[in-house]
Amino acid sequence: MFLAAIAWLIFFSGIVLNKQMNNNPQNSQETQEITVVLETSLGVVEILLDKVNAPLTSANFEKLAGQGFYNNLTMHRIIPGFVVQGGDPKGDGTGGPGYTIPAEIKLNHKRGSVATARLGDQANPTRASSGSQFYIALADLPMLDGQYTVFGQVTAGMDIVDLMAAVQTDENDKPLQPVTINKAYIK
Repeated sequence: MFLAAIAWLIFFSGIVLNKQMNNNPQNSQETQEITVVLETSLGVVEILLDKVNAPLTSANFEKLAGQGFYNNLTMHRIIPGFVVQGGDPKGDGTGGPGYTIPAEIKLNHKRGSVATARLGDQANPTRASSGSQFYIALADLPMLDGQYTVFGQVTAGMDIVDLMAAVQTDENDKPLQPVTINKAYIK
């Protein structure tokens, strides 16, 4: 009888522990796929976040999109065949939310990869990522592999990103006609 009671207690505590873990919203969010939608002046772009390889960066991008941080910001740097960059509240490549994110450099730059901008190695030897600036790779960019945190992938709207890449820019790669993120949100 004593052994039966112990077996029942172990079995019951296992059920309770399993139920607590399965009902923990943090556990379900960690494995849940998150897509951020950018409604731009040229069309809609959807980005699937990689919460496994870049959990801190993905969580930050999700948070900023959910708070409306990216709403009405521009894609301030466009280099055809290379990248389309945005997420700077100043619109000139020098702004951000006032913090950086630790580097999570694991993934390679493929066409449609979304990665964080950062200061150069001399000023930033730990390669910490910008708190808000990001870029979308217009082609495979192996020369950037191992240097920047890739945290997502465009899953819809790469044709819109290509339209961005086709706009006229000045000598500083800034579009002559603004390309705007009208609204960013979680799908």
